[in-house]
Amino acid sequence: MTKGQETAQRLIAIVVIMAMLGVVGIPLSVILFFATVVYFVWRAVQRSEQQDVKNIFDFYVSANEILRDDEKRWFGFEVTQVIGEGERVLHMMADPPPLVYFALGALYHRVGEHEAAAESLACLVEDEAGDEYSRTHPSPELRRYVEVLRRIEREPAEAPQTTAAIRGLERARRARAAAMLEESRARVGTARQPAIPPAPAHAGRDENPLHALAGKRPATAHAPTPVVPPPIADVLRDLYEEEKKTA
Repeated sequence: MTKGQETAQRLIAIVVIMAMLGVVGIPLSVILFFATVVYFVWRAVQRSEQQDVKNIFDFYVSANEILRDDEKRWFGFEVTQVIGEGERVLHMMADPPPLVYFALGALYHRVGEHEAAAESLACLVEDEAGDEYSRTHPSPELRRYVEVLRRIEREPAEAPQTTAAIRGLERARRARAAAMLEESRARVGTARQPAIPPAPAHAGRDENPLHALAGKRPATAHAPTPVVPPPIADVLRDLYEEEKKTA
């Protein structure tokens, strides 16, 4: 069903309801008031739906700018903000496009959050719903997204920045999705391994430092006898007698 057909059906439904209200005797002023309220509610819902689809393509553009290999330096809060936009897109649809999973997983991989990256990329690489061809029962949100996507593909000049972002993300998805998933899982596994503390330098030795110092002395069978100097009186007497003999 195209967007024009859907709009026509809604208008016909409103006209039928107004006619039924007129048949049951509802005053014309009440019918007009009801029609006005319904019209503005319908327009508000329509704008909200269009904004939801626009948010998806805006996310593609921002994600592609960050993931592109260039020399541009990004602040951490900028990347975090784009990741938040991707999370909102992911949760506002029952069946988000697979490209959203790749862009979000690649952003998590870029900032080093490998557990979140592995979760998003696994939904793309290993889940059966990670391929567009498997989406045979789309939600209304996915239908609107695909309508806009095909219109952009048919007329790329109308949205050149969005077209370039989609093509860049698709190329990266085909070339790197599986490798990024494997790398992220390896990083997560390494981070979860318990660290082995190094053996203490004094392992197997006596904890008493005095004993340790004693252990460094060479072992001897008998301790040497200390040499005690003679009394000073004896030394002086020997010197006096030696002087007398010399004289």
